[in-house]
Amino acid sequence: METIERDYSDKGVGFYYVYKALAHPEWNGYVTPYTMDERLMHVAEAKRTLGTRFHWLVDTEDNVLKTAMGNAPNSEWIIDENNVIVGRRDWSSPTALRADLEQLVGAVEHPTMVDDLDMPSAPPLKAAASGVVPRLKRAGRMSPVKVEPVFTNDNEPFYAKLRAEAGRELLTHGEGQLYLRFMLDPLYGVHWNNLVKSIEVKIEASAGVTVTPEVLSAPEVEVDADIDPREFLVDIAGAKTGDALTIKAHYFACHDEEGWCKPLSQEYTVVLERDRNGGFVIPDEMAKMMSKRMDEMQNATDTEEGERARKRNGGRRGSNE
Repeated sequence: METIERDYSDKGVGFYYVYKALAHPEWNGYVTPYTMDERLMHVAEAKRTLGTRFHWLVDTEDNVLKTAMGNAPNSEWIIDENNVIVGRRDWSSPTALRADLEQLVGAVEHPTMVDDLDMPSAPPLKAAASGVVPRLKRAGRMSPVKVEPVFTNDNEPFYAKLRAEAGRELLTHGEGQLYLRFMLDPLYGVHWNNLVKSIEVKIEASAGVTVTPEVLSAPEVEVDADIDPREFLVDIAGAKTGDALTIKAHYFACHDEEGWCKPLSQEYTVVLERDRNGGFVIPDEMAKMMSKRMDEMQNATDTEEGERARKRNGGRRGSNE
């Protein structure tokens, strides 16, 4: 995709990535943002790690653009100078996009190759050790439900982002399991302080709804600091769709570079309603394999479309050679 930007940006074509709800939250540790400022922080981090020259558009917190574009996770749109949609596909394809632009704008005499790109990139942020806390094993697939942070006047960020998922029985019959996962947001560069009491969570429900247990504590960790998620399973009974639970979390966050550790008490509202923008969390091992495979596929696709473009132009390579 970057080779196409190099070839067509000086021909009056603008290239934009759209930041919208994360299709796979927790990929490389990045978690769903709670505010527009955090969405902008994600974009800045994407620029740092990817080295892309694309411009960025940021969707609203309620994902208006994502909804208008059909909710596809990796869609692609071509809009002409009269704001008319002249091309679209639900899954982005560099090969198809180059072919579209060759018809709409014209072929490039010397197509850029992947090897011609100079994209300064950087690894994802990581404030402390990971992989030291065993992941909680769950039976069966769960669906994300809505989580709303309860903001206060102290302007303190939610360093720990909560993701909640419900089993099908809970969403359909009001009785079943609720999964809670607290992930430290890597954009803030913090880690858990394991030298003090671990995160404690209290759950409050409306009359008639029972939660077991109501108070949760994470197990102790042997290392002094880490960034692994803190996970919990609770049983819910007597609930109905749309019921809200109040989640109160007490934890310590530390920032080594800035030299501080502070206790935090923060509140979240979990609504027992499926979150259509919640995305799907890919298990760690599968994520590693998928990331490797995606890189291989992208390199193969870029090479293939570059070779095709070169053949159409008499076998000439890019202008950087």
